[in-house]
Amino acid sequence: LLRAAVLLSLVDVLQGFAMEEKGDVFQRTPCPAFLVLDNTAYLADMTFELPCNCKPEEVSSVVWYFQKNMGSPQVTVLTDFSGTVAMASSHARAGSAVLKRFSIRMFSLIVFKAQVSDSGHYLCGTRRGDFFYGYDVDVQPSSHISVAFVDKGQQVQQDYSGEFFKLFTTFWDWTRCDRCGVRGEQRRVGLCYLQSPQLHPRYRTALPNVTSCGSRAVPAQLQEAVHLRRPEVAIRSCLSPCPKVEAPKEGVMAISNVIAKLGQKPWMPRIPTQFHKQLVGTTLIIACPGARPEHAVAWDKGSMRLYRSRYLINVNRSMRLFIDHGNHLHIQRVRSRDGGTYFCWREGKMVAGFRLSVTFPPRRRRTLYDPETIYAIKTIGMSYGIITGVFILSQVCRC
Repeated sequence: LLRAAVLLSLVDVLQGFAMEEKGDVFQRTPCPAFLVLDNTAYLADMTFELPCNCKPEEVSSVVWYFQKNMGSPQVTVLTDFSGTVAMASSHARAGSAVLKRFSIRMFSLIVFKAQVSDSGHYLCGTRRGDFFYGYDVDVQPSSHISVAFVDKGQQVQQDYSGEFFKLFTTFWDWTRCDRCGVRGEQRRVGLCYLQSPQLHPRYRTALPNVTSCGSRAVPAQLQEAVHLRRPEVAIRSCLSPCPKVEAPKEGVMAISNVIAKLGQKPWMPRIPTQFHKQLVGTTLIIACPGARPEHAVAWDKGSMRLYRSRYLINVNRSMRLFIDHGNHLHIQRVRSRDGGTYFCWREGKMVAGFRLSVTFPPRRRRTLYDPETIYAIKTIGMSYGIITGVFILSQVCRC
């Protein structure tokens, strides 16, 4: 299974993140006489590209279709009939419908921030419904992912063997160290795969009888067992030197560094810094510019390192500050002490800073015309009237 895992990891990475040189690929790749579906798997919140690897030469544009299950009458058209729909990745929002998170470039379909609900069949064809190429996409959830901290001696999941199947994890390569010059961390994402001779023959896989756990090729009698295994991520410490930077010319020094040396203000790295104000008690999510879930991303607050071994989501369920598997920094129920400067590392380089100021809602002076004031006056007046009436009635009865 080790050889299978290595081969599958290479296939997934190449399909997911390499932009293929199109050229005359359509002349080199003949369309199959019988439509088969290529299996491919991703982790939730990742962006993937599906190239239309073949089409007749006379076809100048393609239409992409989405089908949840084989034989389902519900088929969604993902492009206009000119095949020119385009969208910037920065405009895509996680959790939105797939129709709002895709782009068409050079006949390829790109889905941004994929969700588990995006799993299904993606078909490349014409507006008349002629299909040339298809994919069986499996987006595996990251919400309940299994985490193993290698430095703490934790182990990844063991392979599981049943009567007619075997479950195992295919790991991608380790990411590069997320920091340089100081201790950093590396991640290794693993997706769930199944080996069984009972797979549906219409699905094409990189290895015979091996497919991802969420594939539609998995027969119904094995789907319950597949749900017992989750994708996983391994995390370990690392140390990487920083690349050499040319020193400033003699006699040239930034004014900020001069002030820092004089002790007037702390030293700040020379990176773009964004200023943000957040109301106390609200929730804040910070994204690292240009980072994707598969990148090596790290966060610092000032000089304090926010290591995943302590701040990864679900490590401590009571913590307000944590990093999710999409590399976003979450601050829940913001407090005044959360203010400060947060630094973002991407692929071993510090790329951005976020200066957070925590504010309080302004106090509004009430007037006699406010609804709350009018209600209070009416309530007090009615209460006073009732008490006065009871007092007068008691005096009359006494007489």
